[in-house]
Amino acid sequence: MSEWKEYTIEDICEQIFAGGDAAKYRTTKYQTSLYNIPVYANSTEDDGLYGYCDKAVVSSPAVTIAARGAGIGFVAFRNKPFVPIVRLITLITNNSVDTKFLYYYLKNRRLSGDGSAIPQITVPMVKKETVIVPILEEQKRIVNILSSLDEKIETNRKINARLEELAQALFKSWFIDFEPFGGKMPADWETCTLGDLTVECKNRVRNREDVKVLSPISSGELVLSDEYFSKQVYSKELSKYIIVAPNAFAYNPARVNIGSIGKNNFKFDGCVSPVYVVFRAIDGYEEFINQFIKTKLFKDEVLLRAIGGVRQTLNYHDFSLIEFNKPNIDVVTHYTNIVNPLYIKMGALNTESARLAALRDTLLPKLMSGEIKPE
Repeated sequence: MSEWKEYTIEDICEQIFAGGDAAKYRTTKYQTSLYNIPVYANSTEDDGLYGYCDKAVVSSPAVTIAARGAGIGFVAFRNKPFVPIVRLITLITNNSVDTKFLYYYLKNRRLSGDGSAIPQITVPMVKKETVIVPILEEQKRIVNILSSLDEKIETNRKINARLEELAQALFKSWFIDFEPFGGKMPADWETCTLGDLTVECKNRVRNREDVKVLSPISSGELVLSDEYFSKQVYSKELSKYIIVAPNAFAYNPARVNIGSIGKNNFKFDGCVSPVYVVFRAIDGYEEFINQFIKTKLFKDEVLLRAIGGVRQTLNYHDFSLIEFNKPNIDVVTHYTNIVNPLYIKMGALNTESARLAALRDTLLPKLMSGEIKPE
């Protein structure tokens, strides 16, 4: 550690500032050829992605720190032009410290907010924080080790995203556009509702040791709450929580219109807060329902049926009335058999990524403390 020196963050940064109000920028939800600059806010989901605009505020590599909310202290490395908003703190380093090294350092350290009723991190607080860093050459060696793991994880994520796109494209071709059937719905298919193919589940947790708490996110997954969120987002009173068996689904009836619905892809029972609605698909139609809830047709129906003004709601009864065309079980089975290998591959890549992430998280504090010296 003799070569490591202590600095304040203010000493090693050219700029430290908080993002402005979202209203200052004209943003779109989806990326277009004109609106292609990502806008980031204080959130952990999708790395804080808020939307897109047409002009960048930051063009240099930078580190951002979530300054408030459930993801307070969440650190991200930004290597492309972007716009920070809603007090998201941006750090641009000087030549003495590698930007990505600072990212890993703060990721390992995880800054916390002040002790007020609504904790937040401020620019003056960040400026006074101290960091202990080695010479620049050693910083880069540390970054290379950790980046190689992150890059493989990111490659796996991109492969999985592409495989998911293929499964959804095939679903649209078969069950929305009827392309294999000459563009017309086969005569033996029929109009039905979600209630014809799903069943609401209301079993509650009995032994809290037997289940893990899950949360739906906008990508269509149920994730482990402890691993995904930086702050506990569930009650310790788990006896009221609803069990979500493998292949079952859960959604937040107050937010389903923005995609907060997911399938339990784990091989064990999970549970969700009693505010959620849990349901399962009837035998044979699990993958069909899994793909249907990702379609524009489904999302448009949700928007039409949700009620309640700003805080839109959609209970299971109203949810179950959504109509669509029910294919025969033979076609659904054929589709499922085609996409299952894709999901097996995705599962294997997720497992590999989890192993690599665990290795990275083990190495991170050891490299950042100088316990392990990179070669």
